[in-house]
Amino acid sequence: MTEPGPDEPPEPPGTLRPTSPRALTVCVVVGLALGWGTHPLGSRVLGHAPLVSWPQALALVLVAGIMAYLAWHTWQTVQVRHERLEPHQAVNRLVLARACALAGAVITAGYVGYAVSWLGDASQYADRWILRSAVAALAAAGVTLASLVLERACRTDGGRPRP
Repeated sequence: MTEPGPDEPPEPPGTLRPTSPRALTVCVVVGLALGWGTHPLGSRVLGHAPLVSWPQALALVLVAGIMAYLAWHTWQTVQVRHERLEPHQAVNRLVLARACALAGAVITAGYVGYAVSWLGDASQYADRWILRSAVAALAAAGVTLASLVLERACRTDGGRPRP
């Protein structure tokens, strides 16, 4: 652990910063590359492109709904009713929110990349995979958004007493 420089105030122990735009951008770039490369690679290795099914998209809708409910409930508890979460609850929700935000960004971009890889393809399945990938990408974007809201709802006032 390094000591702060003379111009930098020491950061309080236990402080976490929100998920950075840089981390989300890296996840999006990686997801786009993986999604776009899945179609040609799968065709070469498996002999056919990987399938995109409705249950995949519906599972993401379910996760987005759970994250949205948890974000709403946490926001009501902390910001509206001014109650404190137990420390382990706050940490658990924050870790879940951060993990789901980053994973949701990768998955969103992955489905977008996969859909883009089908554009202009003459296959009879191209329209089907584009539609299903778009729905799954929207659901995964919902996971990311709800997770970022949950992360924001977990913010505290740094231990200062409330008025």
